Amino acid sequence: MREKTFADIQLGQKATFTKTITEADIILYAGLTGDFNPIHVDAEYARTTRFGQRIAHGLLVAGLVQPALSEITTPGGVSLHYEFNLKAPVRIGDTITAEAEVIHIRQDKPIVTLATRCTNQRGEVVIEGKALIYMVSEIDRQA
Repeated sequence: MREKTFADIQLGQKATFTKTITEADIILYAGLTGDFNPIHVDAEYARTTRFGQRIAHGLLVAGLVQPALSEITTPGGVSLHYEFNLKAPVRIGDTITAEAEVIHIRQDKPIVTLATRCTNQRGEVVIEGKALIYMVSEIDRQA
């Protein structure tokens, strides 16, 4: 795979990634992060909440933007900052499409801003945010 450079990035460039959230995803994420909040892992508890069932971890769903970001910026980009606003719950069986779009390219530094959004199979926005990516250059790797 050819490394992407700052010059390869174009304003308005987009990429998407789609995945259906499974019970296994939630259990594996809980085990990996140690986040065993019962709203995610305990069906009995979750039934007593306003959601009526287990929901996916917000950061699990937010992480789905990474493949879309990567399609645009890697190899060659390094994440500097992420911003996420959780808008709606994601349930087991929901199919999430994550989208990244280049919305700003700095002229003074090789930094790209991308808008990120995750929607479910009904087209509802479940997460919105932004990402800042630094495009690594040949000079950086030699330092």
